[in-house]
Amino acid sequence: MDWIKLTIFTSSDGIEPLSGRLYGAGITGIEIEDEKDFNEFLENNTEYWDYVDEDLRESKKGETKVIAYVNDNAAGYEQLSLIKNEIAAMKSLDSGGVFGRLEIETDGVNEEDWANNWRQYYHPIEIGEKILIKPVWEDIADTDRVVFNIEPGLSFGTGSHETTQLCLEALEKYIKPGMKVLDLGCGSGILSVIALLLGAEKATAVDIDPNAADIAYENAGRNGIGKDRYTVYAGNILSDERIQREIEKDEYDIVLANIVADVIIALAPAAKRCLKKGGTFITSGIIDSRADEVENALIDVGFKISDKHEKKNWVAMVCG
Repeated sequence: MDWIKLTIFTSSDGIEPLSGRLYGAGITGIEIEDEKDFNEFLENNTEYWDYVDEDLRESKKGETKVIAYVNDNAAGYEQLSLIKNEIAAMKSLDSGGVFGRLEIETDGVNEEDWANNWRQYYHPIEIGEKILIKPVWEDIADTDRVVFNIEPGLSFGTGSHETTQLCLEALEKYIKPGMKVLDLGCGSGILSVIALLLGAEKATAVDIDPNAADIAYENAGRNGIGKDRYTVYAGNILSDERIQREIEKDEYDIVLANIVADVIIALAPAAKRCLKKGGTFITSGIIDSRADEVENALIDVGFKISDKHEKKNWVAMVCG
C-alpha cells in the first residue's frame, strides 16, 4: 500500500492539541519531532560524549513537527482534506500564534497535482436510496437518482468518506421540498448543494477556508444552482460577528455540520439558535471514541438525540 506523508509544523505547546485533532480526523499513529526536547537532551547529557555531529544538530533545528500518514487512495485524499480543515480551524483560534505556523507539507503528492490524482481513484458513488455522486469526467446511464456532479479538489466532501455518506443518508430522509438549509463547515458544498437538488428552497453555507467557499459555488454552478438559492460565507462563525448576524437572520429547517468533535461541540449553541422549532440538526465527523462527549454537549444546549448511525468508527447523530 502506498502512503502520503504529512509533516505539520507546530510548536511544543501545539503538540497535544494538534495530536487530538488528528486523532479526531481518524489518525491513530503519529511521529513527533520536538525541537525543545532535543535541545534539552543535548544540554543535559553533554557528559556522555565529547562531540556532537553538527549535521545532526542542524537537522533537528527549526520548528517542532508532527508527522502522520494517510493512504494514497480516495479515502486518504478525503482524510487529508479533513485534516486540512481541522488545522485551519485550529489556526483560526490561535490568535497569539502559540501553536506555530500550523502548515502542512506533503511527500507523495504535489498540491498542484491534487485534483488530477483524484481521477485514478474516484468513480460514481450511489449513496442511500436517492443520491448519485458523479465526477464530471465520468459518463453514466440514465438514472432516477439525484445526480451531484463534482470536480474533486482541495476541499473536504466528495462522498467517499464515511462521515459524508452518513450525513447524506440522513439528509435524504429528512429533507422536504421548500425547506431552508444551513451547512456549517461546508467544505466542497456537497451537503448543501445536494439538499437543494433534493428539493430545498434555499441553502446557506459557511466554511473557515476561503478556498472552500469558492469551490462550493463552483460545485453549485455545475449542478445548475445559482446564487439566488445558494449563499456561501467564508469565515469563522464562532468569532466573526458579521457572519453570525447574516446567518442568524433566518431560521433553518435543517442544519448540517460534518466537521469533527471539537468543532461540533463549539458550534452546538449556534446550531441550536439557528434551527427552527421542530427542525433537524444532522451532524457527523465524530470518531466513535468521542461520541458520548459530543452527545452530552448537544444535550447540554437543549438538543434531543433522535437517531444515531455508525460506519467504520465514525458516528452521525440526528437531533431536534
